[in-house]
Amino acid sequence: MGGETSDSHKLDSKNQQEVIHWHDRGVAARALHLSRGVEKPSGRVTYIVVLEGLCRFNVQELSTRGTYYTARITSLDMTKGELELVEQDQEFVALSRQFKATAMELISILEQKQKTGGRTKVLLETVPVHKLADIFVASFEISFEEQLSMLDSVDVKVRLSKATELVDRHLQSIRVAEKITQKVEGQLSKSQKEFLLRQQMKAIKEELGDNDDEEDDLVALERKMQGAGMPASIWKHALRELRRLKKMQPQQPGYNSSRVYLELLADLPWEKASPELELDLKAAKERLDADHYGLLKVKQRIIEYLAVRKLKPDARGPVLCFVGPPGVGKTSLASSIAAALGRKFIRISLGGVKDEADIRGHRRTYIGSMPGRLVDGLKRVGVHNPVMLLDEIDKTGSDVRGDPASALLEVLDPEQNKTFNDHYLNVPFDLSKVIFVATANRMQPIPPPLLDRMEVIELPGYTPEEKLKIAIRHLIPRVLDQHGLSSDFLQIPEDMVKLVIQRYTREAGVRNLERNLAALARAAAVKVAEQEHLVPFAKDVQRLSSPLLDDKLAESTEVEMEVIPMGVNNHDISGAFRVASPMVVDEPMVEKVLGPPRYDDRETAERVANPGVSVGLVWTAFGGEVQFVEATAMVGKGDLHLTGQLGDVIKESAQIALTWVRARATELKLAISEETNLLEGRDIHIHFPAGAVPKDGPSAGVTLVTSLVSLFSKKRVRADTAMTGEMTLRGMVLPVGGVKDKVLAAHRYGIKRVILPERNLKDLVEVPATVLSSLEIILAKRVEDVLDQAFEGGCPWRQQSKL
Repeated sequence: MGGETSDSHKLDSKNQQEVIHWHDRGVAARALHLSRGVEKPSGRVTYIVVLEGLCRFNVQELSTRGTYYTARITSLDMTKGELELVEQDQEFVALSRQFKATAMELISILEQKQKTGGRTKVLLETVPVHKLADIFVASFEISFEEQLSMLDSVDVKVRLSKATELVDRHLQSIRVAEKITQKVEGQLSKSQKEFLLRQQMKAIKEELGDNDDEEDDLVALERKMQGAGMPASIWKHALRELRRLKKMQPQQPGYNSSRVYLELLADLPWEKASPELELDLKAAKERLDADHYGLLKVKQRIIEYLAVRKLKPDARGPVLCFVGPPGVGKTSLASSIAAALGRKFIRISLGGVKDEADIRGHRRTYIGSMPGRLVDGLKRVGVHNPVMLLDEIDKTGSDVRGDPASALLEVLDPEQNKTFNDHYLNVPFDLSKVIFVATANRMQPIPPPLLDRMEVIELPGYTPEEKLKIAIRHLIPRVLDQHGLSSDFLQIPEDMVKLVIQRYTREAGVRNLERNLAALARAAAVKVAEQEHLVPFAKDVQRLSSPLLDDKLAESTEVEMEVIPMGVNNHDISGAFRVASPMVVDEPMVEKVLGPPRYDDRETAERVANPGVSVGLVWTAFGGEVQFVEATAMVGKGDLHLTGQLGDVIKESAQIALTWVRARATELKLAISEETNLLEGRDIHIHFPAGAVPKDGPSAGVTLVTSLVSLFSKKRVRADTAMTGEMTLRGMVLPVGGVKDKVLAAHRYGIKRVILPERNLKDLVEVPATVLSSLEIILAKRVEDVLDQAFEGGCPWRQQSKL
């Protein structure tokens, strides 16, 4: 019998009783079984009662007897005769058929899902329909109001109608749930299929005894990580990442990236170093001398480092920066340093690098992230104390992706690189044992903070004498070896090497010299190959079974073939050739192969043959150069014209030089009186030849003054004299940079006298003694000192004053 308790009437006290609202209809039942249930932690005991329903009833009168209620009821079930009359009703038959069809469909779906037997179908066939409606509805999860409504349905047709509606609603909910399940299963089927196949593969491998599975790989990875020698803090981080990897399935998205990261941690040389050779300073010096001629300052610095390492084994590696023109051996010198120290060598080219991630790496959150070039290079060499070359450090750029030069500040600072933090690695790595060697053509593009962290060693270039020694000791043997020749085939005398140096190359380095020597070697290789290309077939050579060859031999013709004697290595075929005498390079052969001479010693004399031309010395990224300055006058309005692709600084120097000459015109005997205007009715045009080459800087000041004085006095400048120096408006000569490069350039051009600012005397210490001995160095404090030495026969105004 159903009932409900009002929420508004609670047992607030012992005097207040519960008020129960009884439903006027219920179900009579008989207790079949009572059993004790589970005792709860609160002490309450639950009981299970099994009831058998008998019939619906209607409450006539309700009375209280002690603590329970009694009621007088009347049965609501139909009699057998009434039921037979209802079963003959057409509407009841239609409702029964519809209910059974819906119930059968529901049972079929439930059997497919739950794999149950056909007991429910038996009920459907044997139990009367009006009782089936109660049985089905009782098994559904419906609301209490719907249960009471079903209880009130005494009319069998109403009861069937409501039961059919509830069964149909339950059927629709099952179909919707199935549709959602199928959709989800369709999305998961691929991953489940892969998982199933992997599990099957694993089982097959276990049966076959094949241990090459993922778990074994992870065990090997863990063993490798244990042997890497990581610091304790990094090992803790690596273990945490490894535990996370073990919980992941191989098909998960982050599995591969996490595994690659751990393999990098295991491969990095945390403790592994190149074995230290016995620090023999003499042997290291001999190795450096064998690889490079000259460069005493660099070699001395390496020997000093070795001496410090001998006294203090844990000394920090130096950070060197070689600055010099192309072809002077900066890059090869770094590899020689590694060989002399017995260390491994890494070369990292920074030319054109604009992304900071190239130095520090990408963060692991990005797709396709990688470590920076430094960490990757250390992984490749497998030691933490190599010689690392940062090539072309002056040619890094910067854009929206960051500034690599700024990222290098941490790398090259000995105080910071002990804990270098790569974005990909995300743990500190010690770079303090690495010897960093940077190379650059110019210092100007390198940011000052970065330049401050490096020890700059300038390599200005080689003298002709040094080039000759380098060619004989290094270049000629290397060129002959590269072209499959030896001294038995080709000999290049010293005189011819000097000729190539003086007439065909005027550079600070030796690259063009090596190219020209290679051209001579190629010409010799052609002649050697031609001598052995057509050979008569010898009688004592074993005959070959070839009909075509037999026909040729029968006609006594020459057979074109390449003869490769047995036992000769393919890479040294030239050793099998025999020539009567080696080919000696002479001047006609040089001109035939290299063309007419590009440079002439008489060039300077021809250029300064007319007044208004002076010879200056300039510095470029390719070393020192000789710069001619030409001035001429023409009818005009007193304007100054400047050409030659000049910068603002050199234009201002030209204006200062012209102003100084005009102010000193009377003293220089260029004007009769102070009122005379030098530019009256005429314009001045100053040109710096090689108009396609940009030029700038203040060091052409004295050269411009000399050119203008020569123009106005109509006196020629000495052809054997070159000069450099910045001038002030008052005529002082200020010091300039690049003195060593400029002096070497003058020596290369065959100039005998060089005028320098007096305050540049200290820079001559770096110039080789052989160059200084062949030059006359003149030091000038004022512009008048320059003019005294620049003209043939002395200064023009002094000549006139003597007259």
